[in-house]
Amino acid sequence: MTSSNRADLGKDPSHVSGMFDQVAKGYDRTNTAMTLGNDALWRAAATRAVAPQRGERILDLAAGTASSSAALAGSGAQVVAADFSPGMLAEGRRRHGHLPNITFVEADATDLPFGDDEFDAVTMSYGLRNVQQPKKALAELLRVTKPGGRLLINEFSTPPSRFFRGFYTFYNAQVLPKVARLAGTNGDAYDYLNESIRDWPDQRTLAAWIREAGWTHVEYRNLSFGIVALHRARKPR
Repeated sequence: MTSSNRADLGKDPSHVSGMFDQVAKGYDRTNTAMTLGNDALWRAAATRAVAPQRGERILDLAAGTASSSAALAGSGAQVVAADFSPGMLAEGRRRHGHLPNITFVEADATDLPFGDDEFDAVTMSYGLRNVQQPKKALAELLRVTKPGGRLLINEFSTPPSRFFRGFYTFYNAQVLPKVARLAGTNGDAYDYLNESIRDWPDQRTLAAWIREAGWTHVEYRNLSFGIVALHRARKPR
């Protein structure tokens, strides 16, 4: 990875996108190694929380390699896999482009190329943290969702237990980049991952941001001791 694409907490979109372009091929393999397989459990929990139905139109923003999109599409819903990384979308097309109910769209989370009230549900897994203006992204997601439609944000979070939080902080700082390198992915990207998780607000703060954006019925549920939290909400009718 070139130093120019080493993302930092300024979250310049071109740097973050370029970073993901370069790790796209090994991204899923590295995530599985780093999470000890929990990424599949988290994805399954997110899919159940979205509760996709046949005939619905669902936006999967920050879709990456479209693993989450494929899980949603298994219900028969029409899924739009959107991401700002062309490299990630290319890998998603390579893996899941054969599925007739997934379409792939390059999109900026703060300026979505969709009309108002288009989607029955919108979801974003591990992507909001990488957006330079996350509150604007939450407002954009509200705009493109139908009245009464559903939001699911699946994001790394803050373990409530002080003991476990200490272990998790150590793992992220000392172990995670080494695992990434062993898995064949440039560890610089995962140095950034650790920084972005450490800098990200806790569950209550993110829930407050979601309410501020105009969503209602906001709630969250911790997974794996709070390493990840599922945030759910509805657009007012």
